[in-house]
Amino acid sequence: MTIGINGYEAVVPRFGYDKKTGLPNRVGSGLYCYELLKSFFKIDKENKYLIFLPCEPTSDLPKESNNWHYKIVKPRKLWTLFGLSMEFLFKKSRLDVFFSPTHYLPLSLSTPAAISILDLSYIHFSELFQKRDLLQLKLWGSYSINKAKHIFTISQASKDDIINLYKIPEKKVVITYPGIREVLNIEYRTLSMDKLKEKYNIKGDYILFVGTLQPRKNIVRLIEAFSRLKTRDLGKKTDLGLIIVGKKGWMWEEILGAPRKFGIEKRVKFLHSVPDGDLPVFYRNAICFVLPSLYEGFGLPVLEAMKYGCPVITSNVSSLPEAGGEAALYIDPLSVSDITAKIENIIKDKELRAKLIKKGLEQVRKFSWEKTARETLKVLEEIGKKHE
Repeated sequence: MTIGINGYEAVVPRFGYDKKTGLPNRVGSGLYCYELLKSFFKIDKENKYLIFLPCEPTSDLPKESNNWHYKIVKPRKLWTLFGLSMEFLFKKSRLDVFFSPTHYLPLSLSTPAAISILDLSYIHFSELFQKRDLLQLKLWGSYSINKAKHIFTISQASKDDIINLYKIPEKKVVITYPGIREVLNIEYRTLSMDKLKEKYNIKGDYILFVGTLQPRKNIVRLIEAFSRLKTRDLGKKTDLGLIIVGKKGWMWEEILGAPRKFGIEKRVKFLHSVPDGDLPVFYRNAICFVLPSLYEGFGLPVLEAMKYGCPVITSNVSSLPEAGGEAALYIDPLSVSDITAKIENIIKDKELRAKLIKKGLEQVRKFSWEKTARETLKVLEEIGKKHE
């Protein structure tokens, strides 16, 4: 069986390239696509794979082999809409099944196909999207949803959204929970906490947030909640900090201005460029990790924090309880006072911290990209066999 895959998201990053490695800064759908490609290559030597790209594969993607090939398709601009559509219109590539780990399918595709929809934030928070992008997501996305044989998503919350909002059969939507970034499995002990603090000019203990700077992440409320902490009553020095790791997404200006607004600009540090190799040390040494998002397709940083023994506070909405299970402390993301109270609980209660750390290490064992790939491959093979 020949499986075709749209590999665009793995090689064209939304947030540029890492200055040191030259590799894409992958988050969201980019990370999802990349990890699936690596896992397919690892677990499946029977099927043939043809990965469609708008440019040469990055150096960290699997090398070509007897059953693994790349095909460069031009033009790069509006690539899926024009480049891939023309590729399939003239039937240059013969496939049994086509998988697009994004919302979109080529318009001229006759091969049975599947797509992935990680979340429906563009419907829940349409005001945060540019009109052009929103129109594309709604129109082209709707076309792709109807055309696809199956739709993969990464949580029950997202599955329910897709079924309810697009009125499609439940059996058409398949949940495949994501794994944890393999790059975080590197030997993080090579960078000590002392060296990390020196490198990033960090003083004292800190609360940690990791994620793209955008309104949906609810960072302004987190900063306000942090400003309400009475550090002396918590047995902490006034240099207790809040470290926010993440690249600028969109509508980030209010977020960057929030520390000054709440009078704590000296206690909040924004780090827009942190190598993946440094993140484990940030997690390992944080008092706690807080992800107060208003909506998430899944919330991988929750599991990343747990993997490195960091207690997690996260929202009680959308898919986040699926990611955190019984290993997280949950908050009402709209309540600043609740966020403040839960952070205080973590700081004061050593037994609670130890309990969350232990449960977190158990929770992460449930997730892996290899498992995600096997479950995805099973469905793709079923689609392809029906086409043979």
